[in-house]
Amino acid sequence: MLGPLGYSFAPAVRRSRTLYKWIKPLADWYANVAGYRKMGLKYDDLLIEENPEVQKALSRLTPREEYDRAYRMKVASLLSVNHKPLPKDKWLPASEDVRYLKPYVEEAVKETEERHIWDTMEVRRK
Repeated sequence: MLGPLGYSFAPAVRRSRTLYKWIKPLADWYANVAGYRKMGLKYDDLLIEENPEVQKALSRLTPREEYDRAYRMKVASLLSVNHKPLPKDKWLPASEDVRYLKPYVEEAVKETEERHIWDTMEVRRK
């Protein structure tokens, strides 16, 4: 995913050992402070569903992934209404917080970009 300026620093951070060593603990700390793991959610559960690419990606999930996502959302909603997080032993560990929706979103973005290129192509006669 691209940042607000249209590019991402993530590849550069991953390539640089020193930068990764400094940024990774900060990113882990931020993910823990955000609190979505305390509710049993994964990072991709927080993506804005009104985005057309995310909607397309959600439609491509397997039935099992779709069920798991709906279950996590319902549990998180119930916990939010009760103003309580999950018990600490049921928090989602960082090792299980994988980006299950990201490949589908990237694929949808590429398709949208390709469609835009084909739709705006100019045909010129020689």
